[in-house]
Amino acid sequence: MELKELRKIVELMNEHGLTYFDMSKDGFHLKLKKGQDLESLKSLMSALPMGYAAAPAPMQTPAPAASPVQAAAPTESGPASDGEPITSPMVGTFYRKPSPDAENFISVGDTISDGQTLCIIEAMKVMNEIKAERSGTITAILVDDGTPVQFGDTLFTIK
Repeated sequence: MELKELRKIVELMNEHGLTYFDMSKDGFHLKLKKGQDLESLKSLMSALPMGYAAAPAPMQTPAPAASPVQAAAPTESGPASDGEPITSPMVGTFYRKPSPDAENFISVGDTISDGQTLCIIEAMKVMNEIKAERSGTITAILVDDGTPVQFGDTLFTIK
């Protein structure tokens, strides 16, 4: 990949507010991240004593965005703490089905296997299939179809 192409990708990331870019092509793999690494922050927060870890929670922006979604779709979501989170690997628009007239990829209570498609996230007019990284049972779907998501937002919980 030439420097000119790389600069164009970085410009597009800045223009569209993206914090994560991953591309594989003909034996070439490029992964770009900018901003804070959410996984590092999560591990730091879990290492803090309970009193310290609870204080920053009101300042987190993804939590308020998830609450209205849960209230809007009570039949598709269980308790958020029931299972491990599956988070968004990118910024984009969340879709539960491959096309408007198709069935949802998964529903609450479905047993999924490693590598199974869970949803699609559209980013820059590209449909990215999000696949399960492990097997289990879906306990909650926390995002409505057609809703914008950010990198690190919890999409599902799995047990």
